Amino acid sequence: MNALVATSRNFKQAAKLLGLDAKLERSLLIPFREIKVECTIPKDDGTLASFVGFRVQHDNARGPMKGGIRYHPEVDPDEVNALAQLMTWKTAVANIPYGGAKGGIGCAPGELSSSELERLTRVFTQKIHDLIGTHTDVPAPDMGTNPQTMAWILDEYSKFHGYSPAVVTGKPVDLGGSLGRDAATGRGVLFATQALLADHGKNISDQRFVIQGFGNVGSWAAHLISESGGKVVAVSDVSGAVKNSSGLDVQKLLKHSVENRGVKGFSGGDACDPNSLFAEDCDVLIPAALGGVINRENANDIRAKYIIEAANHPTDPDADEILSKKGVLILPDIFANSGGVTVSYFEWVQNIQGFMWDEEKVNSELRSYILNGFRDVKKMCQTHNCDLRMGAFTLGVDRVARATVLRGWEA
Repeated sequence: MNALVATSRNFKQAAKLLGLDAKLERSLLIPFREIKVECTIPKDDGTLASFVGFRVQHDNARGPMKGGIRYHPEVDPDEVNALAQLMTWKTAVANIPYGGAKGGIGCAPGELSSSELERLTRVFTQKIHDLIGTHTDVPAPDMGTNPQTMAWILDEYSKFHGYSPAVVTGKPVDLGGSLGRDAATGRGVLFATQALLADHGKNISDQRFVIQGFGNVGSWAAHLISESGGKVVAVSDVSGAVKNSSGLDVQKLLKHSVENRGVKGFSGGDACDPNSLFAEDCDVLIPAALGGVINRENANDIRAKYIIEAANHPTDPDADEILSKKGVLILPDIFANSGGVTVSYFEWVQNIQGFMWDEEKVNSELRSYILNGFRDVKKMCQTHNCDLRMGAFTLGVDRVARATVLRGWEA
């Protein structure tokens, strides 16, 4: 199912549970602004290449819009719209004073040199600099981008507006980035998983984990789960998949992945088909890569009791229904992977105040926000007699709706 259709379907179900006015519901669904720009750059060989950049600013009722910028060949308006909308509900669930946005450029970053990526980033920033800002819209890294990308955006934006460190988050620490930001999404996944398991009388150390995706989020989640006593029995990334029923040595796997650009060939486990990873025997499945990977074709094969959505929109609504009937509990993306945007908020606060926190404070505050978020989601589940996904969606949508009405919206 198309990501935008799936996201809107979840929103409409939440709006129905909340009894929202039809006009307010439509207002909340329509993006505040959609931006599409052409980005033409000279390549290193002297030829010209053109790319299309997008920025969708979905909602600003609760504060400046916030969301990542991804560089990926499949970036398109529908995907960016869906992710921008998800950010609106995610920041509300996390209870941080932001709205939602998302951006991207349709390109294959692995096929561009560092100098070409820099030129592309600077041209994109030139095209949108007057539509983003510290109190307007604050970008961050996403798939295919990183702290260096944010440093280029910061520098280019500052040429027009003066030095503005809070215009982006996920920056290098030397340019005002926050300690703990690199691990934040993965650490948030750990805290969210601990909260869910504790609610069912279980501990991380009792569980076997399968992690699909071994990029920043998946690798940090694996490291922190292993460090907390959990047994990671299978992992996959774009290079392949590896499993070991006795538990993978995550530290050695991390080293191998860095040295070999992927988990393929790791000697501490057996190679397996990445497409069959979801069928591996485990207690907790963590999709931490692309969206739409759990669907009606593979949902019946899943043997996990819990799914923690570290990726954005990894589970199709059709798969949701199948898994619900099987009794699988899903911790939804708009809560489970909110650690990254929460620490981005901490970074923004530090930049505005000009006062930096130590890593212990960052991690302590993140844990507090995640635990409070889980408590709030559970409360909405009880109020509306719904599952965790609808508990999170009703929480996020309700907070945005109330802010919208309080600011003077009229039916």
